[in-house]
Amino acid sequence: MTVQAAARWMASELQKDGTLYQEHAVGHIHDLDEALTITNSNGNLGIRPDVLKAFNKLTPDAVWSRSGRYWRKREDYDIPGRQQP
Repeated sequence: MTVQAAARWMASELQKDGTLYQEHAVGHIHDLDEALTITNSNGNLGIRPDVLKAFNKLTPDAVWSRSGRYWRKREDYDIPGRQQP
């Protein structure tokens, strides 16, 4: 799986479901290509920054819900910026 393919899959899942939970995304990507994931300082799997950058370019209307650890479509009540509380 390429970086772009992973980002496109993430964007497709977000479009289809309206949300994309990090745990689901990282698990799926890791199962298909471990090289596209990282292990963070806490020992948890994460999505490589270049995959996230490509995903962000594909989804300018998405926001990251930090408290819920998922991406979703932007709503009128959201604060400016990608990251939401």
